[in-house]
Amino acid sequence: MDIKDLQRENIKTLKPYSTARDEYKGQASVFLDANENSFGSPLPANYNRYPDPLQLDLKDAISKIKGVPIENTFLGNGSDEAIDLLFRAFCNPGKDNVIVLPPTYGMYEVSANINDVELRKVDLLPNFQLDLEKIAETIDSNTKMIFICSPNNPTGNSIDRSDIETILANFKGLVIIDEAYINFARQKTFIQELTEYANLVVLQTFSKAWGLAALRLGMAFSSVPVIDILNKVKPPYNINQATQDLALAALANIKQVNDWIKVTVSERDRLSKALANLKIAQKVYPSDANFILAKVDDASAIYNLLVDKGIIVRDRSKVSLCEGCLRITVGTPTENDELISILEKL
Repeated sequence: MDIKDLQRENIKTLKPYSTARDEYKGQASVFLDANENSFGSPLPANYNRYPDPLQLDLKDAISKIKGVPIENTFLGNGSDEAIDLLFRAFCNPGKDNVIVLPPTYGMYEVSANINDVELRKVDLLPNFQLDLEKIAETIDSNTKMIFICSPNNPTGNSIDRSDIETILANFKGLVIIDEAYINFARQKTFIQELTEYANLVVLQTFSKAWGLAALRLGMAFSSVPVIDILNKVKPPYNINQATQDLALAALANIKQVNDWIKVTVSERDRLSKALANLKIAQKVYPSDANFILAKVDDASAIYNLLVDKGIIVRDRSKVSLCEGCLRITVGTPTENDELISILEKL
């Protein structure tokens, strides 16, 4: 498969914006090229200069942790930017289509609609795994991408690895595996398979395990041709300097993150057991994420009751295959105790 053949014709010939910092090589001490404020900024940090458009220092630090070369790494303003850029680079509006697998993360559909790309839905099986036969029937010559969220949101389960490998080996388009919750999972990441599949794109994020949701920093790992295309179409300075600096500081504190992951997994198991013992609980689904999907009696009423108590969960009752379900993020031990205490009285 030649990835370059998958991209839109206008992207093949697109000349990307060239930043002032792209046009020179070597060291410099006086910068009079980018119309910045030469006197500095009113902040303690030196933010008067435009950031590195390719975030090389941050990518180098990520590479040391993830084991993925810089040239296979793209950083976006949240994973949502990477999702949107994939649509813009590879899907012709009004012609191409993509496949999503409900129930799943909602931004795939939003991005498809924004970019005027047909969205084809193949529901997961009742056990929340892939319907490989139906997926195969849904693919046609204009199907450019398949989105697989694993661990899946909102169901919490990991998708069977062999099923994903079947799609990767047989589908002649991009397979995007969204691993936003992979740090909490028993299943290993697919970034180890990047050298095996040129059409594989793995999305990860700093919003979940790393606790940096406010920074809006997402990662996409893929073959060099895919990364080159994403870098070609992205805005020139898509990751601001403050985000790069704070992310670098967080990467130096990986022990704290690992400790939080251990506590979250332990609390997930404790909370799952406590929810399963409630009178209102019909089913608590196994989770590989930092949240739990629970089917309860009258989900809407329980959601509103919790709101009145100052506790916000997510009512997923109107989502395909999640009728009557609440999605509950694993909180701190104190927060989980408060939730359980309220629900035990119902």
